Amino acid sequence: MSQPPGQQPPPQGGFGAPYDPQAGPGAGTGGPGPSPQPAGPYDAPAQPAGPYGQPPQPAGPYGQPPQPAGPYGQPPQPQPGYGYPPQPGPYGQQPPQPPTQPGYGHPPQGYGYPPQGYGHPQPGAGQLPPHQTPTQQYGAPPGGPQGGGGRFRSGTAKIVGAVLAVALVAGVGIWFAVGGDGGGKEPVAAPTHSGKPTASPSPTGSKAIGKPVVSPEEETRTINAGAKPGEAKVLWLQKGGVDLPPNGADVFGPWFAGDTVVKAMFYTVSGYSVSDGTLRWSFRLPAQVCAAPSQPTADGKMVLAIKHDTANDASCDTLQMIDLRTGKPGWRKAFVRKGVWDELSNLSMSINAGTVTVGRASRSEGFRVSDGKQIFRGQPGKCQPYGFASGPVAIAATSCLNDEYDYKDQQVQRIDPATGKVLWTYKLKKNWEVSQFYSISPLVVSLKQPDKWGILVLNDDGTYRSQLSGGPGDYEPKCDAELLSVSKNLDNCMGVAADANTFYMGTKTGMGTEHSNKIVAFDLTTGKYRWSADSPQGQTAIPLRVENGKLLMYVNPTLKKGGGIASLPLTGGTSQIVLRHPASGAEMELGLIGPRIAYVGGRTVLMQARLSGITGDEEVDARSMVVFGN
Repeated sequence: MSQPPGQQPPPQGGFGAPYDPQAGPGAGTGGPGPSPQPAGPYDAPAQPAGPYGQPPQPAGPYGQPPQPAGPYGQPPQPQPGYGYPPQPGPYGQQPPQPPTQPGYGHPPQGYGYPPQGYGHPQPGAGQLPPHQTPTQQYGAPPGGPQGGGGRFRSGTAKIVGAVLAVALVAGVGIWFAVGGDGGGKEPVAAPTHSGKPTASPSPTGSKAIGKPVVSPEEETRTINAGAKPGEAKVLWLQKGGVDLPPNGADVFGPWFAGDTVVKAMFYTVSGYSVSDGTLRWSFRLPAQVCAAPSQPTADGKMVLAIKHDTANDASCDTLQMIDLRTGKPGWRKAFVRKGVWDELSNLSMSINAGTVTVGRASRSEGFRVSDGKQIFRGQPGKCQPYGFASGPVAIAATSCLNDEYDYKDQQVQRIDPATGKVLWTYKLKKNWEVSQFYSISPLVVSLKQPDKWGILVLNDDGTYRSQLSGGPGDYEPKCDAELLSVSKNLDNCMGVAADANTFYMGTKTGMGTEHSNKIVAFDLTTGKYRWSADSPQGQTAIPLRVENGKLLMYVNPTLKKGGGIASLPLTGGTSQIVLRHPASGAEMELGLIGPRIAYVGGRTVLMQARLSGITGDEEVDARSMVVFGN
């Protein structure tokens, strides 16, 4: 994503005059320079009644403090540094040929092919589509041109000719993949990590390639022995330790409950001490975990989606509650999946206050986290939410069934998580889709068409606030598709941050490159570019969150320098290193391709979003999580 759409012209006739913009300098080539692009994918109302002359059913301003949509960077709980930013962003490490499923409207890709982002084509390596804007109103389904407003899931072996015929008649690009979870393969070992010494700290042979494999404990000692004064230490390092199916598995988390960090992968949910990696608890699931919200509840409760059973083609249709503080399981409940779109759709999950939502093509359901009671099941009428962003405010992406029996019209809605009642609705222009929620309070929404991108800002009552424009270009937020994950949550982005009045994102980064990039700020009220600042010299950086009057950033490692955490004044200027990771661990840190990043309690937590191996048992020895601190 190189440039957001140009600034919308002043309102004319009450709504503004939308039209397609001209491509700016460097458009489509990743080149710098702002695009002089007018109207975007939304109309700026000249009156508080909202766009399209339809007031958004406000329940009044909500006055919530700034809180991003996603789990990484912004604390979801009232603990210092707790949580992660709801913000997508680059890690400076370009993922190599991930095993993710392609975006909708793209040809099927087998595992190991480069990922296709939702709704936008890949013009080539390092080339991102120019930011342009639409000419009509309303919008297309989010996450890519997918017939049904949700994400299709892979791993089904139950598709028959009739289903395929229906899909082709509907004109929908669907990717069918058989094999499910790879033959129901179960883990052969628990993850190994330096927090609990292994039986043999000496190098052991790898069954995959016959090379020595250093234990996490040994690698941690070696890195720390080479750390220079002023550099942080590796507090603990963990390897995958699980023999996964050929296609690998997503790693869900990290989630934090007090001083415990939790991850879920394959058949297991485990909690570790953040300070030293000691295993606090582990819970064996009856089936493979297949989806999860990005944030837990404020009191540390999480609801996972698991498969119906261990069969290869098992449906992802069961919810399992677990207390992240103790590891004790709670209620387990199956939900019904009906129809072609529902059965093929990947789940989009969120936790909003005391409700967990399960979104998929054409509808979402809400369940009470405390006891599993169903609170709502879809909405009346043709418009159905298919995904929410986690947080205290339930913001949903909604698709509306048109006369052609396809979900082509898009909306952003605020829904009461306790009842499922719609509080307000904002309609997008035609053919625009909700791609991700970058932030919930303030509400910042990424919108896409197959070759266009826009960033919409709404007020708390659902009225239009602005659209972002200008700046140096070459922006590079990253979400699940770019992080090698097949998760379909709408708030799993990194590399963006927001406070009450400003939005921050970084320009393009590179893997191990010794150059700087820019951190760019936009005024949320006007949408205009405010300032840009250089990342630390010789390294790229991405925004994480705003905390204590500073913008916190993750600094990417290079071949000669460790990564770290830096801060930047909210007015721009010069960044300062807060936590410098050891240069002796730079190679190890670079080896974590596209990790999720959290800065919690003065420690950096890096966790792989997905583990897989090409040959043998590479995923068993692959580094899965590392924690840096003093």
